[in-house]
Amino acid sequence: MVGSDLSGKVIGILGMGRIGKAVASRAKSFSMNIIYHSRHKLANKEEQFLGARYRSFKQLLEESDFVSIHLPLTKETYHLINAESIDMMKRTAFLINVARGPIVDEDALVNALRVGKIAGAGLDVFEEEPLPDDSPLLSLDNVLLTPHIGSAAERTRHKMGELAAKNLVDFLLNKKPSNIVNPEYSSTK
Repeated sequence: MVGSDLSGKVIGILGMGRIGKAVASRAKSFSMNIIYHSRHKLANKEEQFLGARYRSFKQLLEESDFVSIHLPLTKETYHLINAESIDMMKRTAFLINVARGPIVDEDALVNALRVGKIAGAGLDVFEEEPLPDDSPLLSLDNVLLTPHIGSAAERTRHKMGELAAKNLVDFLLNKKPSNIVNPEYSSTK
């Protein structure tokens, strides 16, 4: 069992929000070259701090050794990673999806993994959750699967509970919750 070195490799981060920035910070610790694509380009000062460089979507796919997805699921991101985008990736690249399953077209990914279009994938989310017992992903040697438990750490789960309680209290006090997902449906200020 042999893995890939990280030092000097290019990590392409799709989505440079809070989680994408946290990934960049950790990748920097491994001396990785960090590129990103996001709806909003970071300020120069933040790019310098993270050691990250902006790329177009196509450039990110072509240059990355690891493509790490940290995007919300929207009409625009549904099946963003499909046969066409996978074809742009290096044959030695790894795809990592810890965001939302339907961002990746699983049929296209399975086909690409079977024929070696990319080296492998790490998935914590799937188009259908839980992953069906007959999923072809389960039979592939070049994929690592986890059951959407990437946040399963004691401290993280404690903070998630505190945040949920704070949001509930804010809502009950007719204040805007700090992490509202769908503000268009909120009747709070």
